[in-house]
Amino acid sequence: MPPIRRLTAILAADVAGYSRLMGADEEGTHARLKVHLAQLIEPKIKEHRGHTVKNTGDGLLAEFPSVVDAVRCAVEIQRGMAERNAETPEDKRITFRIGVNLGDVIVEEHDIFGDGVNVAARLEGLAEPGGICISRVVRDQIRDKLPYPFEDKGEQSVKNIVRSVQVYALRPEAVAELPVSGAPIVGSRRRGVLACGIGAIVAAVVVAITAWWLWPMTRSSPTATPAGAAGTQIGQPLTAPRLSIVVLPFVNLSNDADQQFFADGITEDLTTDLSRVPHMLVISRNTAFTYRNKPIDAKQIGRELGVRYVLEGSVRRSGNQVRVNAQLIDATTDAHLWAERFDSDTGDLFALQNDITRRIARALNITLVAAEAARPSERPDALDYILRGRAAELNPPGTAVSTKAIGAFEAALTIDPSSSEARIRLAGELIGRVLNGTSTSSKADTDRAEALIGEALAAWPRSPMAHFVKAQILRAKHLCAEAIPEYETVIASNGNFAGAYANLGQCKFSEGLIEETIPLEEKAIHLSPRDPLIGIWYSRIGVVHLLQSRIDEAVNWLEKACIATPAVPFHHIALAAALGLKGERERAAAELVEARRLRGPGSYVSIAQIANGYFGVPKIRALYEATYFAGLRKAGVPEE
Repeated sequence: MPPIRRLTAILAADVAGYSRLMGADEEGTHARLKVHLAQLIEPKIKEHRGHTVKNTGDGLLAEFPSVVDAVRCAVEIQRGMAERNAETPEDKRITFRIGVNLGDVIVEEHDIFGDGVNVAARLEGLAEPGGICISRVVRDQIRDKLPYPFEDKGEQSVKNIVRSVQVYALRPEAVAELPVSGAPIVGSRRRGVLACGIGAIVAAVVVAITAWWLWPMTRSSPTATPAGAAGTQIGQPLTAPRLSIVVLPFVNLSNDADQQFFADGITEDLTTDLSRVPHMLVISRNTAFTYRNKPIDAKQIGRELGVRYVLEGSVRRSGNQVRVNAQLIDATTDAHLWAERFDSDTGDLFALQNDITRRIARALNITLVAAEAARPSERPDALDYILRGRAAELNPPGTAVSTKAIGAFEAALTIDPSSSEARIRLAGELIGRVLNGTSTSSKADTDRAEALIGEALAAWPRSPMAHFVKAQILRAKHLCAEAIPEYETVIASNGNFAGAYANLGQCKFSEGLIEETIPLEEKAIHLSPRDPLIGIWYSRIGVVHLLQSRIDEAVNWLEKACIATPAVPFHHIALAAALGLKGERERAAAELVEARRLRGPGSYVSIAQIANGYFGVPKIRALYEATYFAGLRKAGVPEE
């Protein structure tokens, strides 16, 4: 019989300096630890409807029917211990570290196992003595329900966990400032007991957030309770977290059953790639695979797993051809939000698998953000505004789009001043309008973007998006040689980041490596063929053709750019230059009129004005003089 699984939330705590305390006073430390367990820890766990799974000598594991109960219990334990330790000499204080996570676990009669437990234990290790660390998914669950001031500590690499973990911390100083719980603490607080000495305890509190769903492979009904879970109170399922998804096993429709490995590989890689998306809760591969060869009912799966979205798909291989179909379903309405078909040759099967996975993950990121931003919210929080800003960014760039996105990110930062993501996104929009030529104050926008990204990187040093925006700022300051390694850092961390390839191509161009530009822009287009910025990437390819006197190709790509992102003045000016070289002066004049309109009232276009911009190394500027500026002069653009 397969093991019992369930998605549950986990809190882990331990005693800081336990070995030192035991070495100094073994019997006294053990006795004091037992007193704290009996008088504070166990009563608090029971008070918050929790269940202790096991004691580990210097720690414990416990389950709760809700994330809110678990985090509240952790805070009250730490607050209670701070109050107790106030009456104890500092070198004898027992101080806990606590971590809380949500993850898929294997359930046995008196224990639980799995990555969910491991991450909770690592979070506990990251917490300060007297403090608490929680994972991103826990933070998303309690954000609107508990007033605790958790700080965003960014992504952290933890031992024996493949992917980094987004960590939020509640410091001991913040715990000390919280009000004392009104619940009584069981037992005596006599000084004689407290004076026995100090010990330390490691506690892991496992929080069940999709409480009613348990994981036997077979069951008579969806509410059946498996053996070994009797210690947990089962309640109603929680509201599905935003951006929560399960990737169901892709179906192998090939005649060859041996091709199942390819379908499974896509499923597993998608699960991993989507888990890197900020604020995304992705059900584990092991849980998702329990649905193999079962009828798909998106609404039922959504209820059972506590997710808003279900991704399903199929793979068919015939000879040297592979076809992959994928579709995203809203689990609350059963509506199909997105569907795509991918056809390719099988020259390199693993490269093909990687390519398809990246393209699906990119498309899903865009679709899910738009879907979440469209959901009504009576009391929007910081994440709501971040999603609204990101949804605005899904439109082709322009002044109106930039203003809307900046307003949303500013609102998010006002609500949550500690939000690193709000800082990163706001900085990205500010520098974006500088680069696109729509900023009314380039220096002010650049300076603020630089300050914001400096703060974000201090808190979240491994964020690919933060390094991307830093690279954009460097590019805006004409420091492409410094920007290139930043873009390469992003790509090494997230090979699915289409914008990093595109802007790396632009920096290579500015540094005179013109032959490397088009392949990088084409890579970005391949990864994100419906990207809202794709017109900018078309334009860069067009300019490379223009500078190398391939005028027809230049016109073709620049026309595509003007259609895809019509609100960017640079596209129309470049197209006017190409048309000028072809002798099509009337069409060129029309493009120049549109560029002036987009730049705003009173604006004009002149050779001197454009020549005052940054073009890169002398080699590139010389190419501009011979082609771009020559075309503008033929189009009738004045010198001054």
